[in-house]
Amino acid sequence: MGVEIVVTAGETVRVSVAMVTYNGGRYLRQQLDSVLEQLGDQDELVVSDDGSEDDTLLILREYQRRDKKIRILEGPGKGIKKNVEHAVLGTRGSYIFLADQDDIWLPGKVERILQVFQEQKVSVVVHDAKVFEGEDSAQILMDSFYAFRDSGAGVLKNIVKNSYIGCCMAFRRELLRTVIPVPAQIEMHDQWIGVLGDYFAGEAFFLPDALLLYRRHGDNNSAMSRYGLCRMVRNRLVFLWHFGKRILYLRRKNSC
Repeated sequence: MGVEIVVTAGETVRVSVAMVTYNGGRYLRQQLDSVLEQLGDQDELVVSDDGSEDDTLLILREYQRRDKKIRILEGPGKGIKKNVEHAVLGTRGSYIFLADQDDIWLPGKVERILQVFQEQKVSVVVHDAKVFEGEDSAQILMDSFYAFRDSGAGVLKNIVKNSYIGCCMAFRRELLRTVIPVPAQIEMHDQWIGVLGDYFAGEAFFLPDALLLYRRHGDNNSAMSRYGLCRMVRNRLVFLWHFGKRILYLRRKNSC
């Protein structure tokens, strides 16, 4: 489909964190610290920056000088979905964790998710999150994002009402064959990865543990808001169209 996908993981890379950044300097240090303290020598943090004009790149390079697990990529400049795709395609690990630039990973996130992958035959793991606003992570607005979104597995359920949130997702590298490329026309990449993983690789595992503090601020309220009816219907029809096209493509490919 026009994208080179390397599915075989490198022998020495266990976990790849795929982070996307764009003018995220305000909160980036806190997120980098929370991620890096959980990564071992066999892990990596791949950051795709999509043309930041603030101090984001200066911060990333500062951290990279101290920690060689960090690799910085120049984003494609085509919006968040394609930037996520770019970051993911730059990874080498067996397990890919998605990360935003402004959240805070709670201790034990990586090992808890790896435990689920080892115990369950699933391709996608999603965990719960607590929501806070602005600067003070101690001021929790919501103890469970799951409760807010009525989160759970199921293809139809998550097409009708998406409960996947990228910053709380991890998936096996083999799923790249199915989800890449991410269609530019769909609303968000997280729903695409989750639903296709659910459909082709078995039910996703929704872990009830809150392993992340989701930061709510003026630039990211989309995850907490509801669209008007017309936009909701349009988004679902567009998703279904591309979902159907991907199913047909993969079936033809696998039959050859």
